[in-house]
Amino acid sequence: MRSRSFLTGFLLAIGSASAALLFRRRAARRRERAELYLADGTLVSLVDGQPGADRLLEHARELLTAARA
Repeated sequence: MRSRSFLTGFLLAIGSASAALLFRRRAARRRERAELYLADGTLVSLVDGQPGADRLLEHARELLTAARA
């Protein structure tokens, strides 16, 4: 009985961790963001709602719409 209880707990923990990981990945995919790669190799990621990001994201939306047409 003890090994069965351990196995059930272990599988439950693995399932919970997998579900949490998938949920976080899906939530991150839905957020709009713009990534700026600078000449010195640094990366700045602007997420929707950040100060100054709204104007840049609007331009990015326009460019993507034009590219898809």
